[in-house]
Amino acid sequence: MQQYRTQNPVNDEVVATYDFTTDADINIALDDSAQAYKSWSKLSFEDRAEVMRKVADLMLERRVELAQIAGQEMGKRMGEAVGEVKYCASIIKYYADNGAQFAADEEIPTNSDGKAIIRRLPLGTLLGVMPWNFPYYQVARFIAPNLMLGNTVLLKHAEICAGSALAIQKLLDDAGVPKGVYINIFATHDQVADIIADDRVHGVSLTGSERAGEIIAAHAGKNLKKSVLELGGNDPYIILDTENVAEAASTAWWTRMSNTGQSCTSNKRLIVHEDIYDEFVEELVKLAQQMSPGNPDERDSAKYCPLSSRDAAERLAKQVEKASSNGATVRAGGVLADVGAYYSPTVLTDIPMDSESFHEEFFGPVTSVYKFSTDEEAVAIANDSLFGLGGSVFSTDTKRAQDVALQIETGMMAVNAPGTAGAEMPFGGIQRSGYGRELGPLGMDEFVNKQLFYVAN
Repeated sequence: MQQYRTQNPVNDEVVATYDFTTDADINIALDDSAQAYKSWSKLSFEDRAEVMRKVADLMLERRVELAQIAGQEMGKRMGEAVGEVKYCASIIKYYADNGAQFAADEEIPTNSDGKAIIRRLPLGTLLGVMPWNFPYYQVARFIAPNLMLGNTVLLKHAEICAGSALAIQKLLDDAGVPKGVYINIFATHDQVADIIADDRVHGVSLTGSERAGEIIAAHAGKNLKKSVLELGGNDPYIILDTENVAEAASTAWWTRMSNTGQSCTSNKRLIVHEDIYDEFVEELVKLAQQMSPGNPDERDSAKYCPLSSRDAAERLAKQVEKASSNGATVRAGGVLADVGAYYSPTVLTDIPMDSESFHEEFFGPVTSVYKFSTDEEAVAIANDSLFGLGGSVFSTDTKRAQDVALQIETGMMAVNAPGTAGAEMPFGGIQRSGYGRELGPLGMDEFVNKQLFYVAN
């Protein structure tokens, strides 16, 4: 049953529950947001940037408090949660520093005698529907460019992240964000549909599952509203060769275990050359077997944290069981705890490429490994995917790695690096990984009225 709550995934204890926002309060929020837009959008970029810098500064001050909330709600390791909050502050400061430049008027050549200019103007109130896996980062990368542009935001967070949602609202209020510019709502799914349909709302951004993306996109399309979707991923991580197999395996493993494997851009498919495959898998198995369950506040990386919820852990266990029944080999892990949301880090090999499991996203600490003999075969395996978010290619020969990476069909690619990260790096995918871009200059070019402004001589 849908319910906003704080439920500790370590022991399944429900710490607090929260009432849904009433229809009447949703309507008030829509009015407040629309009214706030009239004044917020008229402020200069400098004035909005001053407010947003205060948000970033306060976020850094409260980083430990915010991290503790995330740990209790969805099991995030304390060090990772603090890092997430610090990253959010850098994103907000990035747009505060660069927003005016990104939205500057752009004169374009014209064959007429007049002057043609592209103006980048805000649209109005936007709805954000955000997930639990990065309770602060997902929100920051949506609101930072859009608030700087002059839009206002209604934010519907994941049901299990109510505490994080309230902490974000309080932080923005305390930083001086004007009333109505950012409003947290504990909306039901039906209310989300009604909000998208409302004339006071001009766009919607979702980060979440494919199913959620289908629903939100349908509502947006029906109501002719702009939408941005960041959905799942099944990112390929290709290792063409290496001088140190153990080190390469370690890098791949700890990249996969970040956030207990609950990241859209995690390296979910390790595609390894046959010359090093056996040794590589052995190293992964060793690393998996060395890990044991721990609490989010422990610093030992060999202690794995719970998943976000018991439901998530049970769902992952069923996926691994299905893969095994289809012919995959569980080399290590694959154990669901009796209590809490713990699922032991798992190494899977031999998943048949014609099976349903091959195309599924394992959203948790499960590493699947595939063998290839030629670069062409590696590309074929990587591109045999319904998703297209990110990916990486590794080789001692950088040109060879680049040549392979250029053939991979994703929204983001990295060469000799586990991935891309940075406020300045555009984020987004293709195919069933969604559409639109967040972060970087492109992140401020989505919910914007690109108005042609022509002045005749």
